[in-house]
This record gives sequence, C-alpha cells and structure tokens, in this order.
Amino acid sequence: MSLPHAILTALLEKPSSGLDLTRRFDKSIGYFWSATHQQIYRELGKLEAEGHIRALPAEGPTRGQKKSYEVLPAGRAELERWTAAAQDPKPHRDALLLRLRAAAVVGTAGLEADLRRHLDLHRRQLAEYEEIEKRDFPPGNDSAQSRLQHLVLRAGIELETFWTQWLTEALEELPAPGGRVPGGGPAGRVS
Repeated sequence: MSLPHAILTALLEKPSSGLDLTRRFDKSIGYFWSATHQQIYRELGKLEAEGHIRALPAEGPTRGQKKSYEVLPAGRAELERWTAAAQDPKPHRDALLLRLRAAAVVGTAGLEADLRRHLDLHRRQLAEYEEIEKRDFPPGNDSAQSRLQHLVLRAGIELETFWTQWLTEALEELPAPGGRVPGGGPAGRVS
C-alpha cells in the first residue's frame, strides 16, 4: 500500500483540496493508512507532476484560495493497475509482542500497566469503529461501493476485537509480582 494510491482513492471518491484530504484521512483512510498534512501536500505535488491528478479550475480569484484536485485518466489507470497487482502480506512487527516475549526472560515488571493502557486504547478504537458502523452503514445500504467500504471497516472492528480479547488474556497470564510465569519457571525465567 502506498500514500499516492490512498490519495488517488480518496480523490476518486470525491475531488478535494489538500486540507479536505487531511480531514478525510483523519476520519477514514487514516485508520489503516495514516499520513501527515505535509506528506499529503508533498504527494499531491508529485501526483500532479506525474499527470495523475490536476487542480480544478478556480471559480474566482485564486490568491489564498485552496486548490481542489481531481484524478485524471492516467491516475485512474495507475490505481487500477495497483489494485489488480499481487502483493504479499507484510511481516508483522509489533513492539508490544516483542516486549512480552522479552518479559518471559527478564520479568514482567512494569508490563501490566502498559498492557492495561493498550487494552483501553483498543477498547476506545473498537467503540469508535462500532459507532461509525451504526452511523455510516445502516441496513439496506447495499451498493457495491458501500459493501466494500463496510468490509474495510469490519476488518478494523475484527482487529480491535481480537486485540481487546488478546490483551485481556495476556493480563490474566501475567504472574503476580514475584510470582511464577504461568506454565514456566520463576518469573523472569523460561523453562
């Protein structure tokens, strides 16, 4: 996945200015592909230079007015090419999982508080996704575009559900301070 393709997708959904794109990234695409305001503007310049997008003609004087962009046929073709291309899954890298593995050999001091913090963050994200689902995907909204967008949201809901369940289990598995690692030797040592 790449930022240019995320921007092309957003612009095909609705021609937008850089500021509007930043706001839309904060509310939708950013949940699975984040980008800063500066990254979006930099990428808009590159996409325009490559002939994938163009600034829409201004309705009046342009000084101080934000430019809106639309996707050109070359940009649509690039997005179609990229969408159809095969991609292997990326290896998963997660510092929390590595820290938990390290805790098995050095002890779990301080880990419980961070696991609880992560659990709270994932619960809040899950609640936000579920609210978006209620608001944006009511029963009967059955267009192909809506079904695919809902499918992406459902992936987020399922991932957050997984993390809340897994973190709850991880907290249950932590040894009491000075205790033993469940199924292993003393805390801080793996048999």
